[in-house]
Amino acid sequence: MSGRIDLMGDAALLVRWPAELAAAGAPLAAMAALQREPLPGVIDLVPAIDSLLVCFDPLAVDREQLTVRLQMLAAHPPLTGLPAGRDVTIPVRYGGSDGPDLDEVAAQLGLTPHDVITLHTTTEQRVLMIGFAPGYPYLGWLPPELHLPRRATPRVAVPAGSVAIAAGMTGIYPAALPGGWHLIGRTDITLFDPAADPPALLQPGDRVRFVNAEAQSGPRRLTQRRKAGQGAEGETQRRKGRRGRKEV
Repeated sequence: MSGRIDLMGDAALLVRWPAELAAAGAPLAAMAALQREPLPGVIDLVPAIDSLLVCFDPLAVDREQLTVRLQMLAAHPPLTGLPAGRDVTIPVRYGGSDGPDLDEVAAQLGLTPHDVITLHTTTEQRVLMIGFAPGYPYLGWLPPELHLPRRATPRVAVPAGSVAIAAGMTGIYPAALPGGWHLIGRTDITLFDPAADPPALLQPGDRVRFVNAEAQSGPRRLTQRRKAGQGAEGETQRRKGRRGRKEV
């Protein structure tokens, strides 16, 4: 059981892994290996659920050396070498108008709403990829008790900050968007800020824990640890001090 490599134009290669290796973290592990020992000419690494896109400068890269390295990673991804990532805590208001699907999700899974919240908040999840929309994180993996397919009928508009689950993963909507995942809660954090560096709050490899905001002594916002920066950018961020990088 090993991955495959596909040429994507003249400046990228796509490494794909079968489901078992992908679920074990092969894309993130391969990304981390290439970050630890970078090859000249490689300019970007973009992980997805079961693949890693390796972008390179065709005038600067040694194509043969890169291909050999990727073949090794496709066949033997270093699954014990996942990226360190950051520890990020995200407060969520579960159920009610913030999580309109919570009761239905619980019924489908044969659980109580409290069980769903407990399982979701006690599971550390990795950011597997950023996709669908700027700043939209796919996090996994959820325990089998929380696995269920997407909704039969997607919503035309999902509110920004909605926390949703489907296909063994959690997603957080960075803006009002259409969506077919089950909405179990909502957070006040800002997931995407084009004026920040980087614009996306979460990055592949980050470790995320959700906490039940209702169970806390009072409302808590995530305090973003984006660098304050200098000049106008720093002033903009100070004015927007409600944004949070991670909660510690």
